[in-house]
Amino acid sequence: MYNVVISGTGLFTPANSISNDELVQSFNAYVALFNADNAAAIESGDVQALTESNAAFIEKASGIKSRFVMDKEGILDPQRMAPRLPERSNDEWSILCQMGAAAAEQALQRAGKTAADIDGVIVACSNLQRAYPAISIEIQEALGIQGFGFDMNVACSSATFGIQQASNTVQLGQARAVLVISPEICTGHLNFRDRDSHFIFGDGATAVVVERADLATSEHQFDIVSTKLLTKFSNNIRNNFGFLNRAAEEGIGAPDKLFVQEGRKVFRDVCPMVAELIATHLQENNLNVGDIKRFWLHQANLSMNHLIVKKLLGREATIEEAPVILDTYANTSSAGSVIAFHKYQDDLPKGALSVLSSFGAGYSIGSVILRKR
Repeated sequence: MYNVVISGTGLFTPANSISNDELVQSFNAYVALFNADNAAAIESGDVQALTESNAAFIEKASGIKSRFVMDKEGILDPQRMAPRLPERSNDEWSILCQMGAAAAEQALQRAGKTAADIDGVIVACSNLQRAYPAISIEIQEALGIQGFGFDMNVACSSATFGIQQASNTVQLGQARAVLVISPEICTGHLNFRDRDSHFIFGDGATAVVVERADLATSEHQFDIVSTKLLTKFSNNIRNNFGFLNRAAEEGIGAPDKLFVQEGRKVFRDVCPMVAELIATHLQENNLNVGDIKRFWLHQANLSMNHLIVKKLLGREATIEEAPVILDTYANTSSAGSVIAFHKYQDDLPKGALSVLSSFGAGYSIGSVILRKR
């Protein structure tokens, strides 16, 4: 059995960003078009008029001010309101491969490793571009890694679940090091015509090098002290898009083939579950909440994160204790907590304890206790 560390993290950030004001302008233009086209039906009561959005509402509801996206023009086109990402030939690297490989290269650099040092690639994300061949195997080929690769999906918790899988693999001696990569194009499954959710998601990709502690040479090492996972079935966050859609024509194009959620129910259910899981996880490792110097939480909603940490600490957390990237990245699903980890780790002193946690659809919750080396 080997001790295991995270020795490097990487981040790919798309070149384009959309502010709340830009998003609202597009949405309100769509609303005006819809209401004009359906004026008679709205007047007769057969169709409900759509309501405009506003930037202040978005920031108050979520804490989001802007988001990075893989395509800006298609999203902001009131006639389209979806990213335009043309298909690539089978001889080209896929867009998820491109994003994931870029994040992985940065993680390898921070870890002081090359492709020859990696024995496995896990792509852990909420939306996979295709069924097969696995995106992980494509990234493996793109980076020149020998060994194995596989894809996994636990929605917004995919990265922490992937870290546990990688940690177990390394701990048992089945690999020297494993890359856990989370490429997320969340805007691809977002309904930009839904006022309640059109602002939630952004795009991005992260990568984490998980390796044997005795082989690690990086200046950015964190001991993986312990991992803990939990799932509980819920329909309150759902996406019914899948390969069987073509077998049920009546559902094609229905709203549930994109992201849908009961936001208030999710807030009510998930916050106490996350706080309880993290508290239990710390207790199982004979640690007090007060021992934790930083919480890198899933970046879905600012109020959720504030409430979770308040339940744990018994007070409001400082920005240093619970860093936020949600304001500029929005919800990037499984990548969110790792983006926060990547951006806000270097200032921690040696020996500092921290928690990386994700939570989302499933419900699914992951907790990773880390110690700075």
